Amino acid sequence: MLAALGCSGTAKATDEIQVYNAGIAEPGQLTIQQHLNFVGIGQKDPPFPGGFASNHSLNGTPEFAYGMTDWWELGLYLPFAVQDQQFLSDAFKLRTLFVSPNADKRNLFYGINFELSYEMPKFAQTRWGLEIRPIIGVRNADFEFIVNPIVDVGFGRYGEADFAPAVRLARKLKDDVYVGLEYYADFGKIGDFSPLAQQQHTLFAVTDFKIEDVDIDFGVGYGLTSASDRLVVKTIIGYAFPVPGTKDNAGERSSANGAINPMAHVSARTTPF
Repeated sequence: MLAALGCSGTAKATDEIQVYNAGIAEPGQLTIQQHLNFVGIGQKDPPFPGGFASNHSLNGTPEFAYGMTDWWELGLYLPFAVQDQQFLSDAFKLRTLFVSPNADKRNLFYGINFELSYEMPKFAQTRWGLEIRPIIGVRNADFEFIVNPIVDVGFGRYGEADFAPAVRLARKLKDDVYVGLEYYADFGKIGDFSPLAQQQHTLFAVTDFKIEDVDIDFGVGYGLTSASDRLVVKTIIGYAFPVPGTKDNAGERSSANGAINPMAHVSARTTPF
């Protein structure tokens, strides 16, 4: 999931920076993705007492997903961070994603993802959190435009509901090669947005391509406000296992979460990252 690039009361590490495009694994199919994001120039002060500052940190998560039906996918994340040669686990996240059937082949597509997280004290002031991520997008053979108007909810004493949208505009250059822009923001608490200087706004230049059956997404982001990490490099490496009982279809499915190989078949695919 994207995770928004940090948060206010529910601060998060950048374990997943991605715009969901409503593409999911086929029924009975297992997919795996490895998210890795390096904050080259980031915040030098922790977002809350006891947290860790993002500067020079490596954040990521392996993501496992399984297609239940043609409109439902389940997923598991195991987030982590590495800083000052110390490995930090952020426990786990569980998600359930619902989309319009065959969303990857539609010109107008939509869906919604729910992600429940249990987080460690270094990563958040709340132990339990919930991300609600609507997915709305349009595409044709050459372009796609996707919006994820995300709401991040933290439970407990320091919990709040933040608005953290993500947007993607991408163009197909040739088969399996795409370029685009992605925008990630965190406006702060819904109903009481933070002042602009305290909001997080980051713009990424992204590309995604394929090497045999492996999908690769890569992007470089620049923070637009003082509260944003100034320089972030992100990548996703993904593979879809063949559906049991069928021929190898790893290169012919919609990427899970739309994070891989976006417009894979003619007008198909949205690409997040």
